[in-house]
Amino acid sequence: MSFTIATWNINSVRLRAGLVARLMREEAPDILCLQECKSPVEKIPAEIFAPLGYTHMLARGEKGYNGVAILSKLPITEAGAEDFAGLGHARHIAGRLENGVTIHNFYVPAGGDVPDREANAKFGQKLDYLAAMRDRFRLEAPAKSILVGDLNIAPREDDVWSHQQLLKVVSHTPEEVERLSEVMEAGDWCDITRRDIPEGQLYSWWSYRARDWEAVDRGRRLDHVWASPDIASAAHSSRILRAARGWEKPSDHAPVFASFDL
Repeated sequence: MSFTIATWNINSVRLRAGLVARLMREEAPDILCLQECKSPVEKIPAEIFAPLGYTHMLARGEKGYNGVAILSKLPITEAGAEDFAGLGHARHIAGRLENGVTIHNFYVPAGGDVPDREANAKFGQKLDYLAAMRDRFRLEAPAKSILVGDLNIAPREDDVWSHQQLLKVVSHTPEEVERLSEVMEAGDWCDITRRDIPEGQLYSWWSYRARDWEAVDRGRRLDHVWASPDIASAAHSSRILRAARGWEKPSDHAPVFASFDL
């Protein structure tokens, strides 16, 4: 069984349903995982996606905030949705394919602007969420699993436009990077994107604040595709569709792709 999976923080699935449909038509991943859907499940425009072949949907939603969805051409059944750290947010959904592969779709909290849990409760929530993810995978090691999503951390020095300038900026602080490393180590996860593209600057997010985002190119790699060690060798062809960041009224994230032969 061969399939391609894509992950994309869409920043409102209803506002950008046309962009989702464009990605489906032009790139046609077999499975598309969305984050920050900002929609109750019943208002996700599945009627737009189903005629394009995406007849299966798993989702958790909230009005105006958070939200995750898995849209699939392949049959998929729900395999859980966990409230990590007890935040009460729609930030995780899992599905299982007919070949037994489990797909986890995560939207980790952004963490606010100040990297100090005493001064900024949102930063504390982010650290707690990552700790809960770590503990989950320590308790039950993932097997035949793929983890994707907006993890809101750029872990490597070449995952940001300036390592030195972003060391005290939320998403690249040593504390966050260490916590994400603990999650990865707990599940013995393989970072498929960087396994396939090991060298060079690599970004999946560019701020709306930059008027000419492409020329300035101050990006961060916040969006990830991981695989459990038993299937990591089956992954290939990772890429980031940078062009999508330049589409009309875009998300500030670009889709990340990987293919698997299982």
